[in-house]
Amino acid sequence: MENKDSQHKREEEERDTAAENEVQYAYENDNNEEIVEAAEDNEVEAEEKEQQQAPTSQTPASAAGGRSGGKAWIAVSAILAIVLIIVLIKPPFGGGTEAVATVNGVKISKDKLYDSLVKQGGTSTLDNMITQELIDQAAKDAKVTVTEADIDKEIENLKKSFGSEDEFQQTLQQYGMTEESLREDAGTQVTIRKILEPQVKVTDADIKTYYDQNKESMATPAQIRASHILVATKEEAEAILKELKGGADFATLAKEKSTDTGTKDNGGDLNFFAKGTMEAAFDDAAFALKVGELSGVVQTSYGYHIIKKTDEKAAVTPTLEDKKEDIKYQLVTQKVSELSSTWLADLKAKAKITNKLDPAAAADASASPAASTDAGTNADASPAADATK
Repeated sequence: MENKDSQHKREEEERDTAAENEVQYAYENDNNEEIVEAAEDNEVEAEEKEQQQAPTSQTPASAAGGRSGGKAWIAVSAILAIVLIIVLIKPPFGGGTEAVATVNGVKISKDKLYDSLVKQGGTSTLDNMITQELIDQAAKDAKVTVTEADIDKEIENLKKSFGSEDEFQQTLQQYGMTEESLREDAGTQVTIRKILEPQVKVTDADIKTYYDQNKESMATPAQIRASHILVATKEEAEAILKELKGGADFATLAKEKSTDTGTKDNGGDLNFFAKGTMEAAFDDAAFALKVGELSGVVQTSYGYHIIKKTDEKAAVTPTLEDKKEDIKYQLVTQKVSELSSTWLADLKAKAKITNKLDPAAAADASASPAASTDAGTNADASPAADATK
C-alpha cells in the first residue's frame, strides 16, 4: 500500500532532527566534509532504491519517521570501514610490489592499489585516525572508560530512530555492515559523550518544557494489525473470499495466491499500523473490522484485497515520568553535540601533529599559538605525534 507521507511530515522532521543531533558529534570536524557528503549521497541512493523496491503493502515501521539520522550514522560508519582498507593493505610509505591482481598476465601491484585508495579517501581516513588518537588521549587524561553496557545503550538509542529491529538490520545490510562493526564506531560516540557530559546541565524544568512541546509527537496513535491477500482482478478476489468463508486458512491462501511479495510469505501479515498509513480505501475497510473479521473485496491502486483484522492497540500518550530518562538522554546528546565541534578543534590546535598525506594542514596546526606553546613542552612525548609519523 502507498504511504501518505504528507500526513507524517511534521513527526518525521522532529524525529529526524533528534536522531541527527544524537549521532552527528563524532564526525563534526573540518576535514570530514567529503566523507559526510558521500554518506549523504549513499543514503539518498538507498532511500530511492528502497522506494522503488518497496512491497505493495508497507507496514507502519517503514513509514515511520526518524530514519534519516540513523541511516547517516550507519552510512558514515560504512564509508570509514571501506577506506580504512588502506591501512590493512600497506603501511604508509612502505614497499609493496607484490601483485594483488593480474589482468591477462599484467600485474596490479599493492603499491598501485594503495596509491589509488589514498587518492580516493586516504587524507580523510588519516585525519579520522588522527582525530581518534586525540580523542583516545583526551579520554585517558579524563580517566574515561567505555564499557560494553555503555555501547549497548548507544546502540539501543540508535535503534529507536528506526521503526523496527527488522528495518535497522535491513539498513545495516544496505551499507554492507553488521551490528558488530557498528558497535566499534559507537565506542567513539560514547567516549565523547562521557568526556563532555560533565560540562552539560539538564534540569527537570528543561525536561518538562521539552515534554510539553513534544508530547503530541511522542504519543502512539490507535493501531490495528491486519493481514491481506492481494490479487490483480476482482474475480480472483471474490473466488478467494468464497474459499475463506468456506473455512480455508487465510495464511495458507496468502502464501499461495497473494501477489504482495513483501507479505505473502508471512501469511499476508502487515503487522501493526495506524490510520492514515495505507490508502484510504484499505484504511477505511481495515479499521471498520472487528478482530478476527474478514472484509469484502477492497479495491486500491494496487489491485484487489481481502483483509483480515487480527489485533488492535488503543492510543497511548506517555506520561512525563515515562519519557523522563529518554528526554534527558536526548537533551544531553544535543548539548554534547553543540560542544563537540569546538572541543575537537581545540584538541587539534593544542596538539603537535605530523601528517605526510597533508603537510599543509599539519603545518597550519603547528603554527597556531596553542600548538607552538604545547610543542615546546609536550610535543616530544606526545603519543599522537608518534602515531602519525
